[in-house]
This record gives sequence, C-alpha cells and structure tokens, in this order.
Amino acid sequence: MNLLNEINQTMTAVIQTVQQSVVQLGNGRRGFGAGTIWHSDGLILTNAHVAQRRAPEVTLADGRTFPSQLLAYDETLDLAALYIAANQLPTIELGHSSQLKTGDWVVAVGHPWGVVGAAAAGTVIAVGAPLEQNGYRGELVQLGVRLRPGHSGGPLVDGNGRLVGINTMISGPLVGLAIPVDVAKKFLQEKMGSGATAV
Repeated sequence: MNLLNEINQTMTAVIQTVQQSVVQLGNGRRGFGAGTIWHSDGLILTNAHVAQRRAPEVTLADGRTFPSQLLAYDETLDLAALYIAANQLPTIELGHSSQLKTGDWVVAVGHPWGVVGAAAAGTVIAVGAPLEQNGYRGELVQLGVRLRPGHSGGPLVDGNGRLVGINTMISGPLVGLAIPVDVAKKFLQEKMGSGATAV
C-alpha cells in the first residue's frame, strides 16, 4: 500500500507541475484546444488542426490572456508554433521520445470539453512506427490513453514529468496518438533555428 501511495503522490505532483505549462487556445468566447509552453519567452507549440492557420487567443494557467502570432505551421506534421508577448513562463523539461518503450507510463494533459488541465494516464502501446492518420504522415506514439477533444495540442509526459509528445488525435475509443517530441524538436529547429530550444 505504501508503494501505491508513493506512486500516486509522485504522479499527482507531476501532473500539478505540468498543468502550469498547458495553455488554452480560443477565439475570445470559448476554448477549442490546448497548447504547450515550449520556451519561457512565449513560444507555444500546438497542433496545426487546432491553430488552423489562425492566431488564437492564449489563456495561461494563471488566467492571463494574450493575443498570439502564428510563427510556423505544418499541416502534414500537424504542428504549429505560436508566440505571445510574455516571459518567465513555466516550461516542461524535454525528454526523448526515442527512449520510450512499450509499457511505459505516460500522462496526457489538456482541456477536454472545457475541463481545464484534465489529465489522462495510460501506457505506451507502440512508438516509432510510421502511420498515416487523417492526413498526418509520420511517426506517432500509440497510447493506451483515452484522449478527448480538447486534449489536442497538450503535452504528453513520462513518469518523471518530461515532455515526450504532443497529443494529436484518437484512433478508436481506447487508443490515443501523440506526435513524438523528437519530431517536434526537428520541426521547430527547421522552422525557427537553434533559438527554439526549450528554456
């Protein structure tokens, strides 16, 4: 029982920390997706299907709201980068999706159905296999996590709270899909250069 309590306390602490780095993206009236703070100086990563070539309003975990600028967009990778004029923002330590293994525990955080900072946990089913889903072509992390509308663009973290993916879509009722963080790193480096490193 003590071991279970320890695991529970650890995961709760991880989720509470990660929630501070998850933003709401909306149009001024309601939220329609999530984003992940990538850099403390205002760089935010989300899905292309969430941004939809727009510059959505960004609401931070502390309630502050900012207009955004669309910096980079790739529909095929389903990734978009936004910028807000804010600094000293909380970020998530970057992990390496290449180190994920089948059976690893992961947590997806987002805003499904408007529930801010909701978390869903599960295990990695598979990682690294090229897939084609809803126009996306590339590697995806397959998850035993029930993602819902509003999780898109939010972070997928490992048991240590390190960012290992960006939630993107579902494949059936019980399987979630995430873009590997290594793919996201390459996207930002190609679009924005070395200055896109998380800080």
